[in-house]
Amino acid sequence: MLEAPTSNKQSMIHLEPAEVLSVLRAAKAKGSREFAMVLLAYKHGMRASEVCNLRVNDVDLKNGSIVVERLKGSLRTTQAVTEHRGEPLLNEHRALREWLRKRQNDGSDFLFTSQKGGRLDRSQFFRMFRSLAVAAGLPPEKQHPHVLKHSIATHLISANTNLALVRQQLGHKSINSTMRYVTTTDKQASTATASALMKIY
Repeated sequence: MLEAPTSNKQSMIHLEPAEVLSVLRAAKAKGSREFAMVLLAYKHGMRASEVCNLRVNDVDLKNGSIVVERLKGSLRTTQAVTEHRGEPLLNEHRALREWLRKRQNDGSDFLFTSQKGGRLDRSQFFRMFRSLAVAAGLPPEKQHPHVLKHSIATHLISANTNLALVRQQLGHKSINSTMRYVTTTDKQASTATASALMKIY
């Protein structure tokens, strides 16, 4: 089984699953907008700017899909909006339904609008996430929204998800970007070899 990287670099810090749920609980308590933004950022590996750039027309709840227009040369992808029948906090279909029901029609076509109307700025999302992370009891180094992208990558790889699928979910053009999240140990390699040989012989 692949392990999450243990790099001390700030850019690769991720949340443990329990920490993700803690942030989602804090976001849900704050409001439907905050909850939907954090959940989408996590499940689709989106940057703050990418979440803020989402348009209402990017979401198709009838067909259960969302168009993710990524930045920094990453892929534009159409991904599933899932119900997730296990953990209720991961039900993004319901989260989006609740936000769209409360979202005021101020003439803006952006999905997430500010309280004053119009597009929500990425710096506002930064401050929002920091506040939620503090409420969830996360340490300072994990109080940045980019940890959500690193978290979904780490969790998928830890669950032995095919790297090609992880790459597509994160919108990486190059598999090398996805490989940054992969680390293995000698013990893991030996265990995998023994398992493979058992299947062959």
